[in-house]
Amino acid sequence: MHATGNILVLTYWRYNDALVQAYTLPYLEIIARILPEGKKIILVTLEDQVDGESMREVRPSILNYRLQLHPFGVRAMFAWTANIFRLRRLVKSSGIDTIHCWCTPAGAIGYVLSKLTGKPLVIDSYEPHAEAMVENGTWKKTSLAYRLLFYLEKKMSHRAQTLIACSPFMQAYAESKYGLRNIVLPVKPACTNLETFHPSLRKNKTLLEASGLEDKIVCVYAGKLGGIYLDQEVFSFFAACISTWGGKFRALLLTNTSAETIDTYCRNTGLNREVVITRFVPHAEVAAWIGLGDFAFTPVKPVPTKKCCTPIKDGEYWALGLPVVITPNISGDSELIASHRCGAILDNIPGTGYATAVSEIAALLSEDQNELTARCRNLAQVHRNFNIAEKIYRQIYG
Repeated sequence: MHATGNILVLTYWRYNDALVQAYTLPYLEIIARILPEGKKIILVTLEDQVDGESMREVRPSILNYRLQLHPFGVRAMFAWTANIFRLRRLVKSSGIDTIHCWCTPAGAIGYVLSKLTGKPLVIDSYEPHAEAMVENGTWKKTSLAYRLLFYLEKKMSHRAQTLIACSPFMQAYAESKYGLRNIVLPVKPACTNLETFHPSLRKNKTLLEASGLEDKIVCVYAGKLGGIYLDQEVFSFFAACISTWGGKFRALLLTNTSAETIDTYCRNTGLNREVVITRFVPHAEVAAWIGLGDFAFTPVKPVPTKKCCTPIKDGEYWALGLPVVITPNISGDSELIASHRCGAILDNIPGTGYATAVSEIAALLSEDQNELTARCRNLAQVHRNFNIAEKIYRQIYG
């Protein structure tokens, strides 16, 4: 498949969301370099407030078209009827050759639009969403939202000319759940900018002093609590860290979770609130803040569909040289961390799992830190390199 016209890229996120800034735009910049001169990419984002139809250039050859945000569900179906026809007009007026969707919620819109316009469909970051929402307790399997999205996931899987999986385990899932046959899925995990996330950013002196983290053992986590992530269990893990390192331990949470919620988790675990430092920082500053950690945390709920996902933060942690504590069976990352001795698997909770994981991390932190950093960094260089994405995009758009 080789595009000859412009590309319409659909997301289900706000433009300023990290999922657009770190997980979409870097790939679009690669695609823009591959496309023939003069060709454009139109990136559709969903915003809380939109005053009429707007289009603006956000990168060379990349335009941002904004629509009103409607959370996926019954109400969104009615709102999206009008949006679908807006996008249909946009496809025609802008010379769109290909509809390229990020993840299956956007793919649901892309599927309908592809049927209406006859344009080829590409599903990027292809992983289960409907079943994942049931597994983490957000949706019920009897809900209309689940049944509609699962149906559309199956339909888009058969219509798409290219499906770019997040994990090699998506191949078996798509075969068993969607009935795909005789298709080999290219795999593009969440890649990382190896220059932006670099070990040279570790332990920034100014930030350490400002945060009171000098001479502390710091566990860093960048992300949300609840939903697809553990919540109270995260603080039970911190309590186990206190049992090992005492007053030297600090948890640094780069999150927009409210202070009141953090306070509740700390109280429930009997954790001194001073141990947990929270910041919500601009994406451009995330690397330096993550770099304050001695090790990192990926507390994804280990539900079955998470074998098919790819945590963005793992690549960023590894690129900075940080070992990672992760739950079992998360993409191929859990296995990579265990086999390369680049962290610990948090399993058997609430049993002995917390203490075991902390013991394993403590042992790693007692080793030669230059060797540990190089080992972790190598995981990012091999398994999260943007070269992986470029090779796939050249096959599609070259």
